[in-house]
Amino acid sequence: MDTPDTVALRALRARWDATATAAGATRDPAPYADRLLTAWAEPQRRYHTTAHLADVLARIDVLAGHAADPAAVELAAWFHDAVYRPDRSENEERSAALAERALPELGVGPARTAETARLVRLTVTHDPAPGDTNGEVLCDADLGVLAGTPDAYAAYAAAVRAEYGFVPDEAFRTGRAAVLRQLLALPRLFRTPYGTAHWEAPARRNLEAELASLT
Repeated sequence: MDTPDTVALRALRARWDATATAAGATRDPAPYADRLLTAWAEPQRRYHTTAHLADVLARIDVLAGHAADPAAVELAAWFHDAVYRPDRSENEERSAALAERALPELGVGPARTAETARLVRLTVTHDPAPGDTNGEVLCDADLGVLAGTPDAYAAYAAAVRAEYGFVPDEAFRTGRAAVLRQLLALPRLFRTPYGTAHWEAPARRNLEAELASLT
């Protein structure tokens, strides 16, 4: 009998196949799914896992009508944390470089490959330019975790802490509080109409509650 994890991985493989096909892939996408899913399941991950990938893809489904190139946005979701080491700062750049190597091999055209890599790099700042609808969808989908229920947000925050288990408590509290203040200082966390309407207010409540618990 299939376990929930097996079912989830099968769904992700099917999703990758559909995404790669929609993006114009001319080679068998299955080996690339194997490599990506292996990367997303590395042992140092507690939040940036296949569950996070699935959640981002599900939120892209909600927002896809806003994107100019939904296939590029989905590819960027697959690659945006494909390289992830919590003790390093170049994860997004290395993930974008991975997309730039893998997608041409897969047969994806140069314009969509370049757009995918640009979107991956955008997740450094989550600050798309006005009118960048692809960037708005990817960034909103990635940050949508901030708008979860209080229990879901608490689980997210605990997973982030676990990824940074090598950081002493006081240093983590200081650094995490700085990140939260930076987010709360933004005029808008979400850029799509749906994200603004449905996710902005609960996300700010969650961020404020976590900040209060840290300080």
